[in-house]
Amino acid sequence: MKLEELQQKANELLKDLIQTQSFSGEEEHTAQLLENWMQDFGIQYERHLNNVWAKNDHFDDSKPTLLLNSHHDTVRPNKGYTRDPFKAEIIDGKLFGLGSNDAGGCLVSLLATFTWFYQYDELDYNIIFAGTAEEETNGKNGIACMLPIMPKIDVAIVGEPTLMNLAIAEKGLVVFDAKVKGTPSHAAHPNDNNCIYKSAKALQWFENFSFPQISEVLGEVKLTVTQIKAGTQHNVVPADVDLVIDVRVNDKYSNAEVAEILQKQAPVDEIVPRSLRLNSSSIPKDHILVKAGIELGMETYGSPTLSDQAMLSCPSLKLGPGDSTRSHSADEFIYVKEIEEGIEKYIKLLEKALER
Repeated sequence: MKLEELQQKANELLKDLIQTQSFSGEEEHTAQLLENWMQDFGIQYERHLNNVWAKNDHFDDSKPTLLLNSHHDTVRPNKGYTRDPFKAEIIDGKLFGLGSNDAGGCLVSLLATFTWFYQYDELDYNIIFAGTAEEETNGKNGIACMLPIMPKIDVAIVGEPTLMNLAIAEKGLVVFDAKVKGTPSHAAHPNDNNCIYKSAKALQWFENFSFPQISEVLGEVKLTVTQIKAGTQHNVVPADVDLVIDVRVNDKYSNAEVAEILQKQAPVDEIVPRSLRLNSSSIPKDHILVKAGIELGMETYGSPTLSDQAMLSCPSLKLGPGDSTRSHSADEFIYVKEIEEGIEKYIKLLEKALER
């Protein structure tokens, strides 16, 4: 198949994906669209729940394996939409629709790239494609459940919108639930243990606290109090104040280390992480994929946003068409040209890095 025809097929698939509802946990119909592609191109594939994956035709257990992964679930459309989020419409070169940028463009581009290489028999690496579910909710039925099923992965390209630049590191995430306790009382009586006043000091501590180790690629650990809740009525001093703290972790700390530091130092009565599994991820700058990308003119950077990279234990690179700033926005779109160039650049990257 010619490259132009493959690019056209990828754009057609993305339109179908946009017009098929696929909120996290509800991706059964978009999974079927991925199956249809596999069948149309004669690719042997497997489906587990709403995850569709395939190995290249000349898969060789003696070779290392590259994973091409992106997701086909979406967030729910926000109230700012001025057009139908499920209508795939091209205007002035922009393909509008929910999930077009995050991460439909990446998904179809990686799938087209996998299809291009499917029957190659002179590659230094095996290639696996996985179109996975529940990325937007970090769900258990997405890439996390696929890793024990697929062959061992040695390196991965995770498709997320990066303007086709190389995100060689990605911050991890820990969300903490914290509690500041005090003495409940009637508002008319004295109370020198008012938890709301005490929480003000805790908030100031969180605002001023910083983790000392700074990453060359990812910068500082970013700690942000994002929610606060207390009280039920005007004349009652509550027993406690609940806080939620969002911590974006650089590659100098594990999530467990961040939790240990905050549990020892934060001036709150309780602070508990919801999960420690979403660690930072990275790939060495001298890895063959990174070097190949740099030779093709791609720039490297560290990404502050989370993706399915966090689920992987192998070196991983985040790379894809589209712009992260458009993700989850109203009237989401991706340029058709970005998809076409994305496929071409993915192919050139793998030809440079993986062919003998």
